[in-house]
Amino acid sequence: MEELTSLVRSIQADGLLWGSSKLVPVAYGIKKLQICCVVEDDKVGTDFLEESILNFEDHVQSVDIASFNKL
Repeated sequence: MEELTSLVRSIQADGLLWGSSKLVPVAYGIKKLQICCVVEDDKVGTDFLEESILNFEDHVQSVDIASFNKL
């Protein structure tokens, strides 16, 4: 999971700032990576971010947005 965290954080774009991350238990010993980020809507779209993370096919099964606040 540390490798996945590094891969996700390697995504760089103007208007994207990575925050804290943690592993959250799902079931039967399976864990998911939960990572916070700040996205400037005018510069980086959430679609771009989701597609970029899904490109790590060997490590990522799906991407979910747990919380979304627009300022």
